[in-house]
Amino acid sequence: MKDSRFNHYICWGATALAVIAISVSFAFFLTKFETVKQIVAMIITILKPVIYGAVLAYLLLPVYNRCRSFIGDHIASSVKKEKTVKSLSKAAATIVSLAVLIVIVVGFFSLVIPQIDKSIRGLQATMGDNISNLAVWLQKMLADNPSVEQWVISVYEQLTSQLETWLSGYLVPNMSTFTQVTSLIGGLSAGLFSVLTVLYNFLIGIIVMVYLLNIKDTLAAQGKKIVYGVFPLKQANQVIDELRFVHKVFGGFITGKLLDSLIIGIMCFVLLSIMKMPYVVLVSVIVGVTNVIPFFGPFIGAIPSAFLILLVSPIKCLYFIIFIFLLQQFDGNILGPKILGQSTGLPSFWVLFSILLFGGLFGFVGMIIAVPTFAVIYSMISGLVNKSLRKKKLSLQTEDYLELKEIDEVKKTYIK
Repeated sequence: MKDSRFNHYICWGATALAVIAISVSFAFFLTKFETVKQIVAMIITILKPVIYGAVLAYLLLPVYNRCRSFIGDHIASSVKKEKTVKSLSKAAATIVSLAVLIVIVVGFFSLVIPQIDKSIRGLQATMGDNISNLAVWLQKMLADNPSVEQWVISVYEQLTSQLETWLSGYLVPNMSTFTQVTSLIGGLSAGLFSVLTVLYNFLIGIIVMVYLLNIKDTLAAQGKKIVYGVFPLKQANQVIDELRFVHKVFGGFITGKLLDSLIIGIMCFVLLSIMKMPYVVLVSVIVGVTNVIPFFGPFIGAIPSAFLILLVSPIKCLYFIIFIFLLQQFDGNILGPKILGQSTGLPSFWVLFSILLFGGLFGFVGMIIAVPTFAVIYSMISGLVNKSLRKKKLSLQTEDYLELKEIDEVKKTYIK
């Protein structure tokens, strides 16, 4: 009895200490927010190679897994030792993953970057004439409405002035330096120190990627070992199931969305080339990159692209808007569902809500991870609500709660 009471007091004391410690930590976090922020930023800077490697490993994981499985199945009949089969399949999958990464990086910097630079320089060279021609066209179109014409021309002049300033004062000089540096040493930014830092982070990141791909099974096993050691068996199984669901949602959505955006970018390039549109490479890159963002991506990419084409030809701008509408309909109704499937299962409203929330908090990266992150949160909340309803022996069907007035406490009948 004494031991039981003593243990009871110990539990209460430990709980009180934990609450006090958490409260003090939270108060310190609020009062020293800038300091904490600087410390976190410093840690992220130090661990950038690991972060790069983890991201690359996660993106190349489907390639690695499929190649490893394919090689393993084909050499299993000729190589008897299972350990040798695993080693050979891992080595082959690693080489293939590295080859895919190198092809993407080299192709991007040797083909895409020079074309983007060429398009931007051509835009700068013809900017003045294009702006004047479009202004004349707008004046003719709005000649019958002087007040509207005055307002439109005023807004147009402000926009073009800001565009010219940004283009000539920031983008072109940076692109010039960027092109010179990349042509000399294949770096990613101006300045020798910055180039070496980024190059160092990227190369170490590739090494980290190779390690992570080859020890991912061991890391997963160690993680499961920790979970089963910390939690009771039932809760541990639930945690493992939730983590498996998180991996499924994130892996399926992010890799699928990147593949979807790549296909859309290539289709945009081919079709715009056939239509003889201006700035084909630049517009295709903008459309492909922004397509990674769900819901808002097509609009974010189409607006600046349409404006660039408008400076050259209003008619081609109209054709481009129609083309983008048809392309996004194809992507949203055919290509996207084919690639992504039901990877998130998130209703449309919550897709919009999550993008606005995470985009506001974390910017462009937040908009990309918003949907899978909120899908996980949505699923967890739904699971907790359904678990509580089961305990109370109530219906799990949402339709039963439509126009519900109350539930009879005795008969458990639903009164509308």
